[in-house]
Parts: sequence; C-alpha cells; structure tokens
Amino acid sequence: MKTQIFKMILFFILFNSSVSVYSFTTHSNPVVTTATAKETRGQYLLERLKEIRAVDKSELSREERKALRKEVRAIREELSTNHRGIYLSFGAVIIILLLLILIV
Repeated sequence: MKTQIFKMILFFILFNSSVSVYSFTTHSNPVVTTATAKETRGQYLLERLKEIRAVDKSELSREERKALRKEVRAIREELSTNHRGIYLSFGAVIIILLLLILIV
C-alpha cells in the first residue's frame, strides 16, 4: 500500500516537472541577438576593472584608493550575482537518490 502511494506521488511529481519543462520550449526559430543588456553591462564592468588595475595606485591618496577598493568590490559582487543557476548540493543529490531507491 505504501509503495503504491509513493509511486503515485513520484509519478505526479515527475509528470508535473516534465509538463513545466515542455511549456517553456518554443517551436519557432528564436531570434539570435549579438549581445543582451546583461552581456553589455558585464563587458562594461570588466573593462572598468581593467582600467582600475591599470591605474598607478602609488600616486593616489588614501581616500581615492579606498574608493577604488569599494568600487572593485561592488563590481565583483554585481558580476557574481549575474551568473545565476541551479545548484544541487551533494547532500541533496544523495537524498534524491535514496528517495528514488526507496520508492522503487
């Protein structure tokens, strides 16, 4: 009885996830753009980092160096938040595998 309930729940979960994946696909040819807004912003930020690295910091005052450090930190933070994705930890993968083994 329990195994039938677990199999039924697994079936509905898998079915719902597969339906949502197929709903996002398009059957027409998408228009390919050369650069999106995020890519252009990212390129600008990388160029700004290169400019900051090229600056001779020995001629700057303490406040100017501090401002540059803050700017570099902000740029790095913004660049790291732009690269979002789905991450599964090792523990989550093990739990998923154990659940699948227990259900089947």
